[in-house]
Parts: sequence; structure tokens; C-alpha cells
Amino acid sequence: MVVTERQFRDRQGRRAFAYLVYCHGRPVSRAELAQLVWPEETPQAWRAALSALISRIRTLLAWDNLKAGGVSLIGGFGQYQLSLPADTWVDLEAASAAIDEAESELRLGRPQAAFGHAGVVYAIANRPFLSGDDGEWVEAQRRTLERQFLRSLDCLSQIWLSTGQPTLAIETAMRAIEVDPYRESSCRFLIRAHIACGNRATAIKTYHHLRRLLAEELGTDPSAETEALFLELLQ
Repeated sequence: MVVTERQFRDRQGRRAFAYLVYCHGRPVSRAELAQLVWPEETPQAWRAALSALISRIRTLLAWDNLKAGGVSLIGGFGQYQLSLPADTWVDLEAASAAIDEAESELRLGRPQAAFGHAGVVYAIANRPFLSGDDGEWVEAQRRTLERQFLRSLDCLSQIWLSTGQPTLAIETAMRAIEVDPYRESSCRFLIRAHIACGNRATAIKTYHHLRRLLAEELGTDPSAETEALFLELLQ
């Protein structure tokens, strides 16, 4: 049984459920949950409203196969905790673990082993998180996912370069730069990919574009690593 987004009456219920899943390893106080549900202003009757919202979530989880699988929402002493089976797959947790695995495999010189992990992060982090929602926690998760998405693109760029597919490396590096034009690691992968494709002039142009952008927008110079790559390119 899958609880779908359409089963929630409003964004508040969807947001509360997502937060309880995210915090399934610990209890969440009513006050903490209320702040999440009403990030701008907590209503005067928030306790009753929160109880009604929790009741609706419990109704969604009241399917026999979910209960048989160990899914339950426990409440007491002013706290709630979502109990999930040990093998439950939570996308935010999966993305965090997978990006570390991908980068670790690359450090060990195993690009093929890194590919699957990088692909998992790319698939998860490339999707919108609680679209149309807002609030400090939601925005924090979006920032985390964006960082993981960029790291996955860097991993994929390195994988493509390591396996002799620089054209694909150009695509992933450019995708990262679209998200963060100041990301030097992605620019370095793009430069290396252009060199691998025999496009030395384009590689030099890419470096100068980055240098100008950093100077004009941030008032800084490329890092020593980027400068070293450029000097290597000139030889």
C-alpha cells in the first residue's frame, strides 16, 4: 500500500507527514510539529487543529497491510512518533547515503561502482520536494537536495571522463553550471571534458568565462586548483 499525495486534504497534512517520516527515528513534540505546519503564524486553536490533522494521518495509515507491516503513528506526553519497519526506504536518507558512497567509490578509483550510487542521487534530488510548500524545514531540505544534485553531477562528470565518454561529461558538467554558475569543480570537469574531446579553444574560453564571472559577480579569482588546470592547459 502506498500513501499518495492525492490522499492528503491539504498541504499542511502532507508537510506534517513528510516531517514525521523524516524524523521517524525520534519523537516530535506537538510544538515542533505546529511550527512546521504553520511556519508563519500559529493559530490560537493550534492544539485542536493539530489533533485533527494527526487524526487524518492516522486514518490514512489505518490500512491492514500497513499495520501488519509495522507502520503506526504513536502519540503521548505531547509528542508524536511515526514507527516504520527497519527496511523502510526513505528517499532523503537514500540520497544522503548514496552520494557518500558514490564519492567514496570514486576516491578508490572505481567509477563503474560509483555509477549506480550517483544515479540514485540524481534521480531523487532532481525531483521537486513538496512542490508549492514553504517554511524553514522545507527550504532547508531543498537546499540539501540541490547540493546533493550538484555533487551527483560532478560524480557523473568524473565517471564519464574516467570511462572515456567526455561528451557525456560535457552534458553533466553544463547541467551543474546551469544550476550554479560559480561552481568551480563543475567548470573544471567541463574544461577537462572539452580537452578530452579535442576542443582546446573551447576549454580556454570556458576558463576565461569563469574567471570573468567570478571577478564581476563575486569580486574574487578562481581557486588555485582551477588556475593550475588552466596553466596545464596552456602547456
